[in-house]
Amino acid sequence: MITILLIIGFLIVAYIAFNKFYPSFGGDVSEEAQLIYKQSKQFKDGKFQNTNPVPEKLSFSENIKLAYTFFTTKVPNSRPAKNLKVDKLEANEVANYKGETRLVWFGHSAFLLQIDGKNILIDPMFGKVAAPHPLLGGDRFNSDFPLDIDKLPEIDAVVFSHDHYDHLDYESVLKIKHKTNHFYTPLGVGTHLKAWGIDETKITEMDWWQEVNFKELNLVCTPAQHFSGRKLSNGQSTLWSSWVIQSKKENIYFSGDSGYANHFKEIGNKYGPFDLAMMECGQYNEMWSDIHMMPEETAQAGIDVQAKKIIPIHWAGFKLALHTWTDPVERVQLKAKELNLKVITPKIGEPIIVKDSISKYANWWKNIEE
Repeated sequence: MITILLIIGFLIVAYIAFNKFYPSFGGDVSEEAQLIYKQSKQFKDGKFQNTNPVPEKLSFSENIKLAYTFFTTKVPNSRPAKNLKVDKLEANEVANYKGETRLVWFGHSAFLLQIDGKNILIDPMFGKVAAPHPLLGGDRFNSDFPLDIDKLPEIDAVVFSHDHYDHLDYESVLKIKHKTNHFYTPLGVGTHLKAWGIDETKITEMDWWQEVNFKELNLVCTPAQHFSGRKLSNGQSTLWSSWVIQSKKENIYFSGDSGYANHFKEIGNKYGPFDLAMMECGQYNEMWSDIHMMPEETAQAGIDVQAKKIIPIHWAGFKLALHTWTDPVERVQLKAKELNLKVITPKIGEPIIVKDSISKYANWWKNIEE
């Protein structure tokens, strides 16, 4: 009995120390910051909340059951049979690019946006696993990137949608912070960046519907229906969002992570139509459909925001749900055809001209052996 108690005590102490001192967890929102966040309509009772009452908080037993189901259920074709090949970019070409506004997908939800001579990273998660430690998650589907991270050009701005590990990654931030001029985040997410050594003068935190002018671009922090937290003790302590990025010629939308709700129509009515929308499509399940859209809802959300075309994102990166790795893109294509919505499916690294209406994109995932 004494031995068992000692082991339990050691595990508890180890867990507390891991949470407190392991840098990947980020920072904790201060009481002073919470006083500021009280001005937000989304902040109530010390936490950020969705407009709709979701997600429902799971009990401890429900969390254990969900975790057991995820780690024990075998899903055929849940990962590509081999490492996904990516289209490579030349560092000099990227650094000197002066052409039409374009996007480059780095996998999952990460993008490089080159617009009006500026370089903007969107949810730049370049880590191997979507977890606080390499032993706590499965490897991403693409081990290579279109451009090595250390060869990225100077970054004018980085935009984050929320603080989950598959969107905000400690090691990735360390690799880009020295070459990034400014960071834009929803309320509270800047706390993690400051904990990782980024000066607060380089961080702008924004609430839903707030706008900021950045070098003749208009950045708008817009709603999403999701949640936040990097450890058990700080859930909903930071806000989550989608983003609108507008130049004088282009209008772009990035959904972040979100369940399907009325905010898509609100955003479309206020800021649409969009030349291109990057729409979450992947890592879903009926058990958590209030915080991650099903593929058919992704297509409908594209209609709601008044997008001329959409790119399905949040797939082909990590196994974070119990569906096949190609299920998201195949289902969203079917629904989009029914809704007469254009869907483009670039390979990782394939440049996408935002206003291009001619280029065809292959169903590249069908050529990968199972």
